[in-house]
Amino acid sequence: MDNALYVGLSRQMTLRRELDIVANNIANADTTGFKVESLMVETEPMAPAHTAGAPRPVKFVIDRSVGRDFGQGGLRSTGATFDLGLDGNGFFKVGAPDGEQYTRDGRFRLDDAGRITTQDGLPLLDEGGGPIVIDPKEGAVSIAQDGTVSQGEEILGKVGVARFDNLTVLEKVGDNRYRNTSNEQPVAAPEVVMHQGMLEGSNVKPISEITRMIQVTRAYESMAKMMDANAELSRRSIERMGKLN
Repeated sequence: MDNALYVGLSRQMTLRRELDIVANNIANADTTGFKVESLMVETEPMAPAHTAGAPRPVKFVIDRSVGRDFGQGGLRSTGATFDLGLDGNGFFKVGAPDGEQYTRDGRFRLDDAGRITTQDGLPLLDEGGGPIVIDPKEGAVSIAQDGTVSQGEEILGKVGVARFDNLTVLEKVGDNRYRNTSNEQPVAAPEVVMHQGMLEGSNVKPISEITRMIQVTRAYESMAKMMDANAELSRRSIERMGKLN
């Protein structure tokens, strides 16, 4: 296989990966707090098979990482007491067995112990890193725009919201949550506005993602045609050389 086919194959591999990412974006267009993703690619110089005068090195295409757009999603009203929507640059802090995790998904509920938790049972943390406990018998719960949780005249705590100056330290761990992969410590985000009874929607733009899917598919097909044409050229060259001999 010559260099052109190797380069074409490397590009097809990244295009297939990009298609998977775009399809995942479209599938999560209605997922609360989901952030649109894109493939980050770069060239990788490699020593090729070559003949005298041929260009060196050949640059292959590799997928370096997945980029994530943490831009604000639209807020929609639900009216549910423990649905919380963030407006601004910050994340809810939740307690996980391996440490704090962070999310924009504000779909919370009460567990049997009265703690505010995620849908799968991880506690929502307050500013000090502890769970927020509600006594359902004490009446309606109010959550202010600064995150203060109260029942009647009693203040029960304040929802912890964290901000990272460098968002690349966040790694996706599933269930629409992230973990900190560095030694950088998050800071408080007092400028973030919290809306009770609302949820932040996905920031995916379906039309844009469908357009990207069409572009990626066409690029993949174009690369396949180029590789077929190159293989046919090589075949004809070998046939002609055979006839000369």
